[in-house]
Amino acid sequence: MTSMGKTRRMMAAGLAGAALATALAVPATATAATAATAATAGAAATAATAATTAHERTPGEWRLTQSGTDARFRGLAAVSRSVAWAAGSKGTVLRTTDGGKSWRNVSPAGAGELEFRDVEAFDARRAVVLAIGEGEASRVFRTDDGGATWTESFRNTDPRAFYDCMTFFDQRHGLAMSDPVDGRYRLLSTRDGGRSWQVLPSDGMPPAQPGEAGFAASGQCLVSAGPRDVWLATGGGATGRVLHSADRGLTWTATETTVPAGEGAKGVFGLAFRDRRHGIAVGGDYREDQPSPRAAAVTGDAGRTWTTSATPPPAYRSGVAWLPHTTSAALAVGPTGTDLTTDGGRTWRTVDSGSYDTVTCTDDGACWASGEKGRIARMTSR
Repeated sequence: MTSMGKTRRMMAAGLAGAALATALAVPATATAATAATAATAGAAATAATAATTAHERTPGEWRLTQSGTDARFRGLAAVSRSVAWAAGSKGTVLRTTDGGKSWRNVSPAGAGELEFRDVEAFDARRAVVLAIGEGEASRVFRTDDGGATWTESFRNTDPRAFYDCMTFFDQRHGLAMSDPVDGRYRLLSTRDGGRSWQVLPSDGMPPAQPGEAGFAASGQCLVSAGPRDVWLATGGGATGRVLHSADRGLTWTATETTVPAGEGAKGVFGLAFRDRRHGIAVGGDYREDQPSPRAAAVTGDAGRTWTTSATPPPAYRSGVAWLPHTTSAALAVGPTGTDLTTDGGRTWRTVDSGSYDTVTCTDDGACWASGEKGRIARMTSR
């Protein structure tokens, strides 16, 4: 769910990210009265900021694009405001290079029976997609020409394996994760940008809990930050856990989170780390008729400890992303809505009721979300 090879325009993009966070934090009903109230309180500068923010509220909302398909997109990789890739059901892969004004179907030939659940994009031409499922249904494809052609670089031949997610540390090094095989999670590793893959030894992987697995719900059950750190989210076992590796998947430590598990439909579904220490976990119970208390947790020590959000999202959430160039703002999405935090994940409030499965943001001040019935949306700041 990440994108690599981005050009960091730190000053401009930082302002864009801050503007987006501020715009989201202001209710859509804000008007000039907000500024008047602030002025009455003796805060002229705050009033001016509030008036400006109210004026820029509209760009801080999801704007649906026309994907031209009813596929469900749980895989999403945004490169910039203009370029994004989406991967979903019925073997569907889409790409846009104009900010979602148009989408091109670039699905691999003959992939109609596959379920794509994750995509990692390096730029507008190079991307890697993961198909999930038992045995040979789990496959990896790579393109170097914008999806005009694809090469199958991995096909699982072990009927016990079921691959869920993948992540890249840079344009060459990446991992893909399978549910436990022989009692331990299985990791694939690539050193050539997804052109070839090797199974890593499992000696450094702690045992899985009975019934524990990853959730292929948003492409965010395996995420990385920096050149070597990677985290793996679990559910279905007695506790929802997050596993952490600081050496690209060779050795791991497991930590219990405060996100409830205990049943096959419950646990940690998505992770986002803004650096190697600060992360957010979201999840819950994906069944529509079941509540999801404590659906988010935060860490400030690379996942060694997790604290329940004081005001968590009100329902199950499968995807989460930090807003660009902020230290405290993030979005969480799920079938019943989008939630915003402006205090690093401690408190959340719902800002949209649309259904999305995953979310990602880019360095140049844009966020993208995708989900069922071909829904793909973009949110930008000025």
